[in-house]
Amino acid sequence: MKVGFIGLGIMGRPMALNILKGGFELTVWARRAESMAPLLEAGAKGAASAAEVAAGCDVVFSMVADAADVEQVALGAGGVAEGARAGLIYVDMSTIAPAAAESISARLKDKGVTMLDAPVSGGEVGAINGGLTIMVGGDADAFAKVEPLFARMGKAATLIGGPGAGQVAKACNQILTGVGVLAVAEAFNFARKSGVDAGKVREALLGGFAYSRILENHGQRMLDRNFKPGFKAWMHQKDMNIVMQEAHRLGLMLPSSAATAQLFNAMVGSGMGEEDSVAALKLLESLSGE
Repeated sequence: MKVGFIGLGIMGRPMALNILKGGFELTVWARRAESMAPLLEAGAKGAASAAEVAAGCDVVFSMVADAADVEQVALGAGGVAEGARAGLIYVDMSTIAPAAAESISARLKDKGVTMLDAPVSGGEVGAINGGLTIMVGGDADAFAKVEPLFARMGKAATLIGGPGAGQVAKACNQILTGVGVLAVAEAFNFARKSGVDAGKVREALLGGFAYSRILENHGQRMLDRNFKPGFKAWMHQKDMNIVMQEAHRLGLMLPSSAATAQLFNAMVGSGMGEEDSVAALKLLESLSGE
């Protein structure tokens, strides 16, 4: 199986490297030539465009910033559809709106390309160690063909439903993680302002019904004041904006999501967009007179 990978940033680069380490023939392309260098040094072939990647591959992955980028990569000039050969499977692993994924999938189908939307959870660490959770929407037969490649990048890949369903699952993931980060930050700020050791509070809560991976992992990072980005605040802002846009489209009330979206808006507006989302604690502290 010949594999292509487009988009070699913080997430895409280690994901592509894990495919290459699995023994698959890999062709890569990125808008910045320097992003390709580590893959080329590891044995991947370079291409001059997304179309060139598609022309020589059976499966092409992309990991880019937003829906506009996905549309350009998939359907724009020099894009995947332009170079695709019969039977190509295109797998977009970016986080975009479900409606956008459905639209791009339908237009690619008209051009003979089968698309899977397959956003991930697990951040940079998960991308590096091959421990991502992968949520997939699209054709079941295509999913089965791509499963060995998903296994190189993630610990679990689940077919959720048809086109766009993977993005719905990712939106649900971002609701839970975003609200969770806000909840832990609020709890720790409350403890501190009450004169109580937030570390001891966390230790106690980990043994009860309040336990969560967010409390365990992100909570420890808050206590350590480790705000180095694994998942930047502006990225969570973008994802929560997707959630709220879909809520408006569907006529849904999502009060906790709305508050969380405002939190990340405030972080970005306060110059904290490049910090990890756990820096929400710093924002709450500043609003509490710190």
